[in-house]
Amino acid sequence: MKLFLLLLMTFLLSHETGADEIIGGEESKPHSRPYMAFLKIKTNHSQYYCGGFLIRRDFVMTAAHCAGDSIKVILGAHNVTKTEKTWQTFKVKHQFLHPEYNPYRYINDIMLLKLEEKAKLTMAVGTLPLPSTFNSVSPGKVCRATGWGMTGVTAPRSDTLQEVKLRLMDPINCKVYQVFDEKLQLCVGNPKSTKSAYKGDSGGPLMCSGVAQGIISYGQSNATPPSVFTRITHYRPWINQILKSN
Repeated sequence: MKLFLLLLMTFLLSHETGADEIIGGEESKPHSRPYMAFLKIKTNHSQYYCGGFLIRRDFVMTAAHCAGDSIKVILGAHNVTKTEKTWQTFKVKHQFLHPEYNPYRYINDIMLLKLEEKAKLTMAVGTLPLPSTFNSVSPGKVCRATGWGMTGVTAPRSDTLQEVKLRLMDPINCKVYQVFDEKLQLCVGNPKSTKSAYKGDSGGPLMCSGVAQGIISYGQSNATPPSVFTRITHYRPWINQILKSN
């Protein structure tokens, strides 16, 4: 329980200062991940940042703990500190948090953002396919996570998009997390490796064979793998319902 409380405090703090970053990865080739979205989130007290990914011209998927009073979405970015001609910036019309999201346990940590306008698909802006309900991934699969989060426990948030290859682990490797649920979540990252998503990467995708299988959710405060990703396949019925009615 003490470990869980420590993790909870760590991620609540990161939620206020900027979500998770890639550790042990490399800089992405500019605009090679056209589905990536950079989220600027404002609350009454602060501004912080998350990742996300475009799944339809007017919808971005991210983590529920990235919700705020207002969200600005930037598509087509590589270096988020330098405005480029490829940028497309949008206000969020509606935030659809999963109705059973639990902010204290990080369960059902998934959210859909309806953009005020449709994005224009270009070489720098594109959508990422979602898996079907029955197209989940198995332990051993090597996938890729991307984000603008911290590149080390004491390092700053990255200006440029980073990516890292991560292996899906057997759920037993996530027993360090007392609330881990293998039906709802994926256990990602070899404990013997230093590669991981970290603070500021929250909401970004886990891409496996060109399909988004997970959403970066939470991990340990010292960035030791594995970390926990929301399992997208479980939520396809809810996702389909939201997309169909909007």
